[in-house]
Amino acid sequence: MARVLVGVTGGIAAYKAAELARLLVKAGHEVTPILTDEAETFVAAKTFEALARREAPRELYPHLVQADLLVIAPLSANTLAKLAHGLADNVLTQTALAFQGPVLAAPAMNPRMWAHAATRENVAGLRERGVVLVGPDEGELAEGEWGVGRMSEPEEIFARVEAVLARRHELEGKRVLVSAGGTREPLDAVRFLGNRSSGWMGVALAEEARLRGAEVTLVAANLSVPPPGKVELVPAPTAAELEREVLARSDADVVLMAAAVADYRPAEQSSGKRPKNEQPWTVTLEPTGDVLAQLGARRRNGQVLIGFAADHGETGLARAREKLEAKRSDLIVFNDVSREDIGFDAPENEVVLVSAAGERRIRKAPKERIASEILDEIVKLVPK
Repeated sequence: MARVLVGVTGGIAAYKAAELARLLVKAGHEVTPILTDEAETFVAAKTFEALARREAPRELYPHLVQADLLVIAPLSANTLAKLAHGLADNVLTQTALAFQGPVLAAPAMNPRMWAHAATRENVAGLRERGVVLVGPDEGELAEGEWGVGRMSEPEEIFARVEAVLARRHELEGKRVLVSAGGTREPLDAVRFLGNRSSGWMGVALAEEARLRGAEVTLVAANLSVPPPGKVELVPAPTAAELEREVLARSDADVVLMAAAVADYRPAEQSSGKRPKNEQPWTVTLEPTGDVLAQLGARRRNGQVLIGFAADHGETGLARAREKLEAKRSDLIVFNDVSREDIGFDAPENEVVLVSAAGERRIRKAPKERIASEILDEIVKLVPK
């Protein structure tokens, strides 16, 4: 089992961290609680010491930085800012600054604090350094407000911890290529044809592959979510650029084509801005290159190729089945975009994995958990 450091910061959600500690101990992990002074105003350190059967440290000990994982739940806005800027004014922030292993954090704060530009910048900084964030979730908070800022449930955090610990070496030595986001095809100097893809699902897949030990390259088309840290990031705003960058790296061991690549682009692009007038604007569209088909045509033995299909209902699922064979893919991940509660612009997703062996539905869950289950299937396909 693993040595897990459980950091607890100030906030009413601190009481949930006790359940997380209990779950970790029950699973056989060696747990060391690290509470800030603010956390102890909500839950006594003795509670965690009793659950962990271990005393909470009052200063930075060498063994604290030799653990397998640091999980901070809840992560307050104040401590999030400290971590983002490298401040170390208590045992928890000292540990986080000295710790070189994987760090997982579950933010919890008022919705307006979570949405503030300063917090968004701090979150981006942590992601860039490879910190894995779980949540926050949308719901009712202790002060009676409703919004995004509620700490994820202990069971969800525990599942993420278990996934990080159990799978951290599964793809070691493998090169994984992920495309994410939505391409934009210029109409003129200021307008474009695009789609609603944020890149959230592709980013989650890239982060999950990195956590499993892979060397990850993310070809990103206009992401509206922060990219994960510790991956190679290759911008590719248009379908043509994405095609070029992906095919240049098509020798990867695993390729996940999660980006929403435009099927058509304007046949002609105006060099300036087309002025508005009373006349209709007729635009002729031409097909873009089929990147997945090209990857399938040139794939080598042992390479794993995963395609994605964003389509409507049962008709779309039928097309995904056809796509599997036509594009010579190992797996097609079907996403039903007729639903408003999943997929585009939503933190959750529900997908159907279509393969030659059959189909498996992954029920609605946060995109990070969906990414983990997709990678579970991919690991089975990778030659040992």
